[in-house]
Formats: sequence, C-alpha cells, structure tokens
Amino acid sequence: MIFKDKLKEKKAPLVKEFESLFQLALKTQSHDGDLLLILLNGAFNDETMQGLSPYMIGIGKEGWSEQTHFEFIDMYRTHSISDETYVEYVKKHVWDPERQKQIEELTDEESLTIQVEMMIYLKIWEADMTIKKLYEFVRLVCGESYDWHFRVANSSRDATATGTRQDIIRQLIRDKVKPHSGVLNGILTSTYKTQLRNSIAHSNYSFLGRHIHPNNFIKDDPASQLKAVSFDEWIDIFHNTLMLQNELIGLSNMIWRHYSEIALKNNNLNEIRVTKADGSTELRNVYFREQHKDWVWESQMDKA
Repeated sequence: MIFKDKLKEKKAPLVKEFESLFQLALKTQSHDGDLLLILLNGAFNDETMQGLSPYMIGIGKEGWSEQTHFEFIDMYRTHSISDETYVEYVKKHVWDPERQKQIEELTDEESLTIQVEMMIYLKIWEADMTIKKLYEFVRLVCGESYDWHFRVANSSRDATATGTRQDIIRQLIRDKVKPHSGVLNGILTSTYKTQLRNSIAHSNYSFLGRHIHPNNFIKDDPASQLKAVSFDEWIDIFHNTLMLQNELIGLSNMIWRHYSEIALKNNNLNEIRVTKADGSTELRNVYFREQHKDWVWESQMDKA
C-alpha cells in the first residue's frame, strides 16, 4: 500500500539531492556531452552489422524492458494510493481483542499487497536500465567518462562484464557516491539489501504476524544478518525505492531540458564523445529533432 505522506517524506530529500548532483555532474563530467549519453542510452553493441558502428544510441532492449515494467509499476501506484495517512493506518493495527477479526483481515490484506510490492522491488532493482543510469551518473559525478562498454554480468563466469548487479549497486554506485552524497549513499544503504533481494527472488521468506522473515540468515556472513523485517520497515524500503525510480525519471527530464536548450542554440546539434575500450575517443554530433523531442546521429539526418 502506498501512502501520500510517506511519498512526500521520501521525495523531499531525494529531489534536492538529485538536483544538486546534476549541477555537480555538469561541472565534473569529463566531456560536456556525457550527461546527455545517459538519456540517449549510449551503448556498445558487438552484434552490429558489418560496416556499421557498434557504438549506438537509442532506447534499446533495456529501454523497452524498462518501459514494460514501468507501466506495471505505474498502474499499481495509481490504484494503490491510500486515502489514509501512514499514522492513521498503523493505528488500525494496534491490538484490541474486540477488533481481532478486523485486525487479522487487515494483516492478510497487507501481506497480499506486500507480495506484489516485492515483485515491484525486484523489477526496479534488477532492471539493467535502473542500474546503468545510476552507475553512469555516479561516474560522471566522480569526474569519470561515460562508460560505453557497461554491461551487467550474465553469470558468475562472465569475466568481461562490468560486474554482477549486486556488486555494481553496492561498490560502483552506493560506495562510490558516498564522498559526494551522504544522502544518496544512505538511501541506497537502507533500501537495497542484498539478503532481502535474494530471499524475495528465490521465494525464500515467510510472513509471521506483521513481519517478513528471510530464510537466508547466515550467522557468519555480515551481509546476511537480517532475521526479520517488520512491515513498517518494508513500507520505508518500498517507498524509498519508488521515489528513487521517480528521481531517475526526474534526472532524465533535467538532462533533456539542459541539452535541448543547448541544441536549439546550436543548429539542433550536440557534441558527444565515444570512449572506446582501448581508451581512444571519437567526437560525434547528435541532432535534436524538436518535433519528436529526441536525438539521432547527425549522419542519419544527412541521409534523410
């Protein structure tokens, strides 16, 4: 269940922080067009037809996947916002023998809702595009170049990938951003929990009362110390996840506004840099199509 007051509570610090980090990235990015590449989904495709550049822009399969899951998440969000405040909702669960049946029904309904929210949690945190946007954004904040060769590992034996999902999120996003944003680091730390993610993905948990019990507690593993997550803790985790996704959309909007304004003052052109695996670079132009509100390679316009 989604609460308006919880969304507002989680949104305020994230909006301010993403705006601040965007302004920082504009200054620290190693090429003026690198932020635009996050929006354009710059990527290396080794399956490109012979004679064509493997460096591509466009929505790609990750983008279509993101859109598919966003439609599901948005539908849930639209139909699951409570008219009650979170505080009012919690009061309904305060034990009263005279309300035992009503409280049990509330808990059953809440359990069902959380099962759906768990699926949404995975849809967001397992999505290649979510991870890629955060990874690339943090790189630019840190003054590094846009990584055209970013790729999530397909398996533990995939030696050429950037890393596994959990390693990228924990090491190359959460830990890396900490010197520049304690706020984002803190939200990622409290929201993305590998043990919880694994228990959900493998259906390895149980509900007892208003608690989620991951069945993957490991005494000697520092990353597997969760014995229980209360439904109230879950509400915080889930609302943070939704708001993080929301601010990634907001980041895309900020990038679009910034670079479309530049393009309109420069014959609809923006310069971007392709950084290749060997470290060599190539400067190319992309053309802003005002009518379609998107960008294509300038060379495509030459052929039109």
